[in-house]
Amino acid sequence: MPAMSSDRARYDRATAHLDAPLAVVDTGAFDANAADLVRRARGKPVRVASKSVRCRALLERVLAREGFAGVLAYTLAEALWLARSGIPDVLVAYPSVDRAGFAELTSDPKLAAAVTVMVDDPAQLAVVDAARTGREEVRVCLELDVSLRLLNGRLRIGTLRSPVSDPIELAELARAVDRRPGFRLVGLMAYEAHVAGVGDTVAGRPLRSRAVRLMQSVARERVAALRAEAVRAVRDVVELEFVNGGGTGSVQHTAAEDAVTEIAAGSGLYAPRLFDGYSSFTARPAALFALPVVRRPGVGVVTVLGGGYPASGAPGRDRLPVPYLPAGLRLASQEGVGEVQTPLLGHPADDLLIGDRVWFRHAKAGELCERFAELHLVEGDRVVDTAPTYRGEGRTFL
Repeated sequence: MPAMSSDRARYDRATAHLDAPLAVVDTGAFDANAADLVRRARGKPVRVASKSVRCRALLERVLAREGFAGVLAYTLAEALWLARSGIPDVLVAYPSVDRAGFAELTSDPKLAAAVTVMVDDPAQLAVVDAARTGREEVRVCLELDVSLRLLNGRLRIGTLRSPVSDPIELAELARAVDRRPGFRLVGLMAYEAHVAGVGDTVAGRPLRSRAVRLMQSVARERVAALRAEAVRAVRDVVELEFVNGGGTGSVQHTAAEDAVTEIAAGSGLYAPRLFDGYSSFTARPAALFALPVVRRPGVGVVTVLGGGYPASGAPGRDRLPVPYLPAGLRLASQEGVGEVQTPLLGHPADDLLIGDRVWFRHAKAGELCERFAELHLVEGDRVVDTAPTYRGEGRTFL
């Protein structure tokens, strides 16, 4: 509690000259989180997931650190933009049907050398060919589905991503890419979302926590075996430059696999609240937003301006931002976070005055940047810089 009170005081001092709503990144916490990701990666390079950062200045900050290499982008348009800005290695994490983007990619040798696109279906190759305006070779990465399948496949745990889950099928897809003129297969990605993105310590639910840990123990073993088999199968077709796996929640486990050459991570830099529930690591909250108190409706209640910034995913209270500082405030159960105002309950409300700030944590990482045009970088109790988010640079890729 004393540390949190101290953090609140220094954030208030640092931003006293600014009007709220506003968003900050604590550079001390950000850098400490980056160092911890590198430590857990055990010498393997960390490819930073841009969807969890969405700020070029902070992408460049983390890429300047030893242990980080390359960006995992979320759209082709974003990847091209980052490559044009000087980032030399950008992997698009999802398949694309961006015809304008492919036209640009195939006609510019510098972009074609820097950007790798994702494929899990031959039809995606046809989209590229139909959009070609040049002869540049397109770098390709294949995605393997590594969801956990139990009860002879009747129970599936994991995200619905690639349709390819069998190493033999993946090798066939590799052959299809290798045979097709204008493409070069360079990488393989397999993302174990059910391990990397699911916390194993659920507050107040010990039985569920135990079940998650058991599931993840089984999943890690099966993912490692499947990924190794898939890599062997694809390397019988073509030599690979990289094999990407992992995520913030599974960095140290994925790094232990011989088949994996690089780790993907991004959310761990900001440490949003969905990443509080992991027993294997602890990150420091680095990205926060402040909302001003504009009403005092009664005893134990204040109302702040704005706040309706829910995260993506299946709707639920875990997708809502939560008041963080001062500690002890909570959302009203019947209102949650509002489009233009948010009531907050709790004893600390009685000590808040009109104009005071309440600091919030977002449920997920980079999505916060879709709400703010800039991030104020706080070092100690000073704002040392202000960096535009993607939105602040006029970029809304999704």
